[in-house]
Parts: sequence; C-alpha cells; structure tokens
Amino acid sequence: MIKNFRDLIVWQKSMKLVTQIYLITKNFPKEEQYGLISQMRRSAVSIPSNIAEGYGRNSTNEYLRFLQIAQGSLYELETQLEISLNLQYLLRSDFDNLFEQSREIERMLSSLIRKIGTKQ
Repeated sequence: MIKNFRDLIVWQKSMKLVTQIYLITKNFPKEEQYGLISQMRRSAVSIPSNIAEGYGRNSTNEYLRFLQIAQGSLYELETQLEISLNLQYLLRSDFDNLFEQSREIERMLSSLIRKIGTKQ
C-alpha cells in the first residue's frame, strides 16, 4: 500500500541515482563546477523532486504533468551522461551503470504515467 511518495519505488531509485550523480561529479574537472556538474545535479535532483511534488497535488492531471516533468529531467540527465562520457569525464563502466539506472527509472515513470493516465 502506497501511503506517500516515499513508498514509490521509482522515487526511491531516483533518490539513489541523485546520490550517485553527486558522488561521481565530485571527480569532474573544477572548470565544470558551474557547467556540466551543476546541470547534471539539477537534472538529477529534479527527478525525485517532481515525483514527490506531483504526488502531493490534488489532481490527477497535475500529478501526470509533474511526472512528465520528471521524465524530461531524466532525459536531460541521460544526455548529460553521454556528454560526460564523450568528454572522458566518466569511465565507460560508470556511464553504463548510471545509464542503466536511468533507463530503469525511465521505464518505471512511463509505466506510472500510463497507469495514472488510464484511470482518468
């Protein structure tokens, strides 16, 4: 039984991803502090934040909208991960791990959006 947003597995997995993004970006070049590091962290934080905010809204339409925003932030993060790999800021193994986590969250968000959308 889901009592609040913390019970959502997609939120829990998103929180884990945020933590890993913060840890991995600590090793990025200092000149990226206000560039890629900041962008990646903002995108990552936005995912569970929007899931939580949408859950707290009083309307299904608003919940869907916030889940879609979370999904958009996830797509941004996936793009930023690829940029980081291209610039050799990330090892291939770290990229693969983070990207697979993001894909799992993406599938879960898509499923949740479909499920809620059909209840309308």
